[in-house]
Order: sequence, then C-alpha cells, then structure tokens
Amino acid sequence: MNVRPKKALGQHFLRNDDICARIASELTLHDGYQKVVEVGPGMGALTKFLLSNTAFETSVVEIDRESVDYLNVHYPQLRGRIFEQDFLRMDLTKFFGENFAVAGNYPYNISSQIVFRILDYKEYIPEMVGMFQKEVAIRFASGPGNKDYGIISVLAQAWYDIEYLFTVDENEFIPPPKVKSGVIRMKRKTRHVLGCDEKLFKQVVKTSFNQRRKTLRNSLKSMLPPGIDTTDVLFNQRPEQLSVEEFVGLTNRIGGI
Repeated sequence: MNVRPKKALGQHFLRNDDICARIASELTLHDGYQKVVEVGPGMGALTKFLLSNTAFETSVVEIDRESVDYLNVHYPQLRGRIFEQDFLRMDLTKFFGENFAVAGNYPYNISSQIVFRILDYKEYIPEMVGMFQKEVAIRFASGPGNKDYGIISVLAQAWYDIEYLFTVDENEFIPPPKVKSGVIRMKRKTRHVLGCDEKLFKQVVKTSFNQRRKTLRNSLKSMLPPGIDTTDVLFNQRPEQLSVEEFVGLTNRIGGI
C-alpha cells in the first residue's frame, strides 16, 4: 500500500532517510516541550524518526484520507494521535495543549500560512523545524540589508530566532518538485510583549514593504500623524534596512508613544 502524491495538496514525498533523520535531529527541546506535532506526514518518512525520539510524544495532522489510512496501518503506535484535520483551521491548544513544537516537510502551497498559524499560537509553540521551498525558507531567515528580507521575515523574527539549516535537492522527492527546498529552525525568543501596538506594527511593516523601493517617508505617508518629524535619518531609509527593533520603534513613533 502506497500513497499517491496529490498535486492539489502540494504533496512531494521525501524519500531520503538520512535527510529525514537530520530534520528530526534539529529539534532542540527549546523551552522544555514534550510534544511534537508533525504537519503533513504523508507516508511517515519523517514520522518514524520523530517517533524514535522518546524525549517527546509525536502526533500528526494530515488532511489526506489516503495518507491517514496508510499511517493507521504502518504506524500503530500513533493510534489516537493521528488527526485528520486541516492544520490551518484547528484549535491547536484544544488538541495539543499549551507547550508543543511543530515539525514537517510542508506542502509548498500552504507553507507560509503554516508559519503564520504558528505565530497566532506563538505563546504555546516554542520551536518549529520544517522544510519549505528554498526561496521561502531564505526569506524567513534573512536579516536586514538583504534583498530577501521582507514582511514575513520581520513578522516571524519579531517572536522567533530563525536559522537556515540546509538545502535539499529536487531529486530527493517523489515526484521531484521544480525547485530546491530549504530547512529552517525557529526558536521562540524570551520576550512576551513586543513593546508596541502589535496590530499597528503589522500594518507598518506591510505598508512599508508593499512599496519597498520608496523611503519610509514616502511609503508611510498615509499613516504618519500630523506634526511628526520626518527629517531624521530613519525616514530616509527603505524598509529592508530596518531591524525588527527599529520597526518597533517606528511603530511607537507613528502611534504617538
């Protein structure tokens, strides 16, 4: 019994055990979690290595019925911890409690959404290790001054330290995707508050990068309160030049704090 990869679900099954073992080994048990939730296990290539680590309990979330049937047959030790659900719509704490990591070889078509879902539950998820399309992985991990640094970089790095770990070639998958993949690790920072209005912070970041070739003085013109001093060097910069902390400071200036 094998599972047929489904294009509509973005399924590309990793077939290299060494790579799967390496991904599983990148979990550091940051902040002492004892549960790991794998998203999109498919036929369990990564799952078997997660299960071999007795430092945590592994559960899996899989939307594909054929994959669920396969996992039930081949991984009886997962019984009761296979959730046929859409990860993006689940109430994660209802199913997994309040301290768990997330791992997976994520479907490319929803990989960024998975990270944003993790950010929604950031107070409960201390760590994530996962594989993305290489360009997406690079964007999450890129820092200021880099052309790949953008909205998703800032919003994710506000709460997590992100490290690009390694690249995976196309021929390691069935079927091979048209692009390379990259594995990243996200470890939650110690901060519990951002130090600014979080809703306004997101708006400032998104508005800035939506016109990334313009200086902040011009891209944020519609958001600037009357009387704000825009003559200093900060407003002369473009968004890719600002660190997360500088975006926090900018948000407070716009918000009048």
